[in-house]
Amino acid sequence: MDTTITNILLVGVGGQGILLASEILSEAFMLAGFDVKKSEIHGMSQRGGSVVSHVRFGKEVFSPVVPEGQGDILFGFELLETYRYLSLLKPGATVVANDYKIAPPSVLLGQAVYPQALPEKIKAKFPDFLLVDGQGLALKAGDVRAANTVMLGAVSKRLQIADGVWQQALEKMVPKKALEINLKAFAFGREL
Repeated sequence: MDTTITNILLVGVGGQGILLASEILSEAFMLAGFDVKKSEIHGMSQRGGSVVSHVRFGKEVFSPVVPEGQGDILFGFELLETYRYLSLLKPGATVVANDYKIAPPSVLLGQAVYPQALPEKIKAKFPDFLLVDGQGLALKAGDVRAANTVMLGAVSKRLQIADGVWQQALEKMVPKKALEINLKAFAFGREL
């Protein structure tokens, strides 16, 4: 029996579309025939607080929470949040991060400085690292708010799920009025 479970973490700041991205991801895995469990942990998400979503899939999954040090893929929507959650990954894991910075309150208040060279620090720990211009590609697709779908497209290349399944999941989870832009954004991410 195949007991392999793939552990994916989506991290970022409230308002970046992390929860929708985790819904689309979960839907794609279910459509592909996997057992899926999902869990979210949000700080003050409406106020730009930290948001973490755990998505686990495989033949049979019992717990929705990725055990510390067992993450296979970290899918980061903001650089500092991506860096903050690296400890949840296993050695050799994949990191796909949005090249985007949102200053936390301590930085805005002048009590701290936003860390420098985060992409280089992440790549030093996890060589399978892809830095994505999520906002730029989303804008090219027609709406900067589709950055989450660009990121989803970039991560999808690292998962063995057929293109048609991704399209079905997007069609089911994305509001109709935003679907065309999100399909374009997903395609731009997938081309990376």
